[in-house]
Amino acid sequence: MAEIAVKIDDQEERFPGSITVAEVLKSLMSGKQRKQTIAVYANDKAVDLDVELAEDTVIVPIKKDSPEALEILRHSTSHIMAQAVRELFGEEVKIAIGPAIENGFYYDFLRDTPFSPEDFEKIEQKMAEIAGQALSFSHRDISRQEAIEMFREQGEKYKVELLEEMVDDTVSIYQQGSFVDLCRGPHIPDTSWVKDFKLLRVAGAYWRGDEKNKMLTRIYGLAFETKDELAAFIEQRKLAMERDHRKLGRELDLFH
Repeated sequence: MAEIAVKIDDQEERFPGSITVAEVLKSLMSGKQRKQTIAVYANDKAVDLDVELAEDTVIVPIKKDSPEALEILRHSTSHIMAQAVRELFGEEVKIAIGPAIENGFYYDFLRDTPFSPEDFEKIEQKMAEIAGQALSFSHRDISRQEAIEMFREQGEKYKVELLEEMVDDTVSIYQQGSFVDLCRGPHIPDTSWVKDFKLLRVAGAYWRGDEKNKMLTRIYGLAFETKDELAAFIEQRKLAMERDHRKLGRELDLFH
């Protein structure tokens, strides 16, 4: 098997082909450095740590305290929320899309009885349980047709709709535990990296933003690297809402 050259910073080493990023990091980084690495750029493309390298590669670590890492963490948290919802409410829930956004994430669901903030406590508890299981985020590339058949069997009509419109013959899926989602990634190594999150609110959202489609329930959440950062943002948001309330009250002459 042909060797490949892999470079991190000023270190370069040759490895047998088809070695994973994680295996390379074990050779070229200290344990402390690896614990701070959530994913990497491999030849300028953000990838998971379990991706196999098959060509000469320049690796740039994505460290936990970087904006890029936080976006990955939030995206992975949305998957954990979707898994929690599925495990709690079963096949009555249909799953749409769930990206990372500024300060957090959301996921859109179809359910006969829309979710409400009263559901948040049990969803958060299930998310914490999933995080505690340290489930690996496993990535696979499969044929588009195989993915269509898999999601159709699961009754996930929104995933099937997205897949039927794609032109690529191969698509990317991620799995943690029994939960499978259509996703390009990258993701955190396992669910234990998610510790500090909070579900925030629900809102209505038409599928694909088209009012001719069904109204879905969008659950918004926050996710941060540390508990202190999460608490600080919640407090900052609370104060901002209070200021807005007082400003509105003055404008409407509600306060004398």
